[in-house]
Amino acid sequence: MAKAKPASELDYNNLGFNYMDLPYRFLAHYSDGRWDAGKLTEDSTLHISEGSTSLHYGQADFEGLKAYRTKDGSINLFRPDMNAKRMHNSCERLLMPPYPEDKFIEAVKQVVAANADYVPPYGTGATLYLRPLMIGIGGNIGVHPASEYLFTIFAMPVGAYYKGGLKPTNFTTSYYDRAAPHGTGQSKVGGNYGGSLLPGDEAHKAGYSDVIYLDPATHTKIEEAGSANFFGITKDNEFVTPKSPSILPSITKYSALYLAEHRLGLKAVQGDVFINDLDRFKEAGAMGTAAVISPIGGIEYKDKLHVFYSETEVAPLTRKLYDELTGIQFGDVEAPEGWIQKVPLN
Repeated sequence: MAKAKPASELDYNNLGFNYMDLPYRFLAHYSDGRWDAGKLTEDSTLHISEGSTSLHYGQADFEGLKAYRTKDGSINLFRPDMNAKRMHNSCERLLMPPYPEDKFIEAVKQVVAANADYVPPYGTGATLYLRPLMIGIGGNIGVHPASEYLFTIFAMPVGAYYKGGLKPTNFTTSYYDRAAPHGTGQSKVGGNYGGSLLPGDEAHKAGYSDVIYLDPATHTKIEEAGSANFFGITKDNEFVTPKSPSILPSITKYSALYLAEHRLGLKAVQGDVFINDLDRFKEAGAMGTAAVISPIGGIEYKDKLHVFYSETEVAPLTRKLYDELTGIQFGDVEAPEGWIQKVPLN
């Protein structure tokens, strides 16, 4: 695979969300009960056995986070400690040896610093996306954990999620379940996303931006919005997001809950969101690393579209939340203590 264009030749105002083979990534190997020191490498190909558990039994997890260029030229990371902790938990769920959380953050900073020329300029809305990944490798065939693992972090510049500006989109409820009760819904593992491809494709073909997954036990409560967390703002100014053991603990969600209460003056609530009770919400949206805050215009359920604030205009509190969160990430708004870590640059 060809290397990415030189950073100076990229059009940062027109980037998509596509893989690029940047100069450097981090790679560490686990064997004989311990992780090696790890290192930066220019080799973008992972060399693994055909017997790797990641290929046969889905013993693989990953993370997603971004680096942000600020107005003064420095580079911010947004709450990478939470990504490190979540990956630790995902690894434990799949019986993989967690990569030490402090070394996870250190490795992220190494990858960003090594590829610093590719961190998009301030003002473009573009960012450097980072993908930490762990897979079980080695010659295995029985259904049991691998004895060897690879941990890697690679990066690519990605464009602003909203090409035409922040705008609402419509979602449709899915017949399919995202995760089983007591399954891997709380973990960021590959299998959760493989199962989402078909319902997502069907939603797109029907003209919707993504799907709303209902709780697998009763199909009466909203759990997630595609690959993001759902939120609704009630007419009584409560910021509500579903609570369930099947939901991925989104870093954006927990950040939004805090900001809704401490910056927007809303009451932050985690609880049941019944699909038959959407009238209680005056605004709704989805939260995740890629889009940060995605306004939801309407949700289709049983052939009826329930519209919240508008299908064409962003609701005021949703916009305020988006501006507050992105302002923190790009260094334009004061961040709560500990939310921002700087990347040391030589």
